[in-house]
Amino acid sequence: MNNWTEIKISVNAADIDRASDIANVVVPYGIYIEDYTNLEQTVEDIAHIDLIDEDLLQKDRSRAFVHIYLEPDVSPAEAVAFLSERYEAEGIAHEIELLNCAEEDWRNNWKKYFSPLPVGEKLMIVPSWYENCDTQGRTALHIDPGLAFGTGGHDTTRLCLEMCEKYMKQGDTVLDVGCGSGILAIAALLTGASAAVGVDIDDVAVRTAAENAELNGVGDRFTPLCGSFTEKVKGRFDIVLANIVADAIKFLSKGVRDFMKPGAVYIMSGIIDTRAEEVKAEVSRCFDVIEEHLENGWCCMVAKAKSTGD
Repeated sequence: MNNWTEIKISVNAADIDRASDIANVVVPYGIYIEDYTNLEQTVEDIAHIDLIDEDLLQKDRSRAFVHIYLEPDVSPAEAVAFLSERYEAEGIAHEIELLNCAEEDWRNNWKKYFSPLPVGEKLMIVPSWYENCDTQGRTALHIDPGLAFGTGGHDTTRLCLEMCEKYMKQGDTVLDVGCGSGILAIAALLTGASAAVGVDIDDVAVRTAAENAELNGVGDRFTPLCGSFTEKVKGRFDIVLANIVADAIKFLSKGVRDFMKPGAVYIMSGIIDTRAEEVKAEVSRCFDVIEEHLENGWCCMVAKAKSTGD
């Protein structure tokens, strides 16, 4: 069996939420979290028991871990360098280990942390391996994240989905920059968009997005593109989505204008709250920010192009 690489990131327990969110946004691969800080309360809430294995009770409560899994043909060095840069920028002390693991281990670890999830007013995100899921009258969006970021559970993705639902009109066209698993574009197609383009620099993400579009019966209206969006994308759109990182949004925002129809809406997420003001200042050079949401340390902005730009 081909071996996968496990990246194990050790951080102070107090930093685990930020560390895991950054890993989940920055690296387009499945992750899971190992955190024993509130072990007793977590077990009580989930299992309603107060008997815990002694080995678990002996775990170091001051440290927590993020586990990321890379397939054999992905460069671990590049992923580690990217993560280290983000953690340094956010002042998160960290240690990173590279370990080998079998594909079966990754599949088992990943799937047990991913369950059906209602998002917004219309959607139910359903893992592809779930059968007979009660969608509670919502539209089911079947997703297999594979190695691409985007399950709907992360605050940045959920905020994007909610804002897209709010601003999108029937028949709109959508551009998803940094599409990951394709969840945003596919959600738009399932809730009224006529066509969507998903572009990502990671070929694994693009392949996964295309497969997820087919899984949801919208493959004929979804165009997956691999590469720089300014080079690959043609045309103009009613909605542009960018669930990426703060630096990328700052860098790309001016170019986004060229792909927006008059009156189009630009929805940005993946912005750590400590950098929200600097991102807003840069975005405001070309756009009027019309709505902002801060939630669990993350910011989502909605903007429209200025009538006259720089």
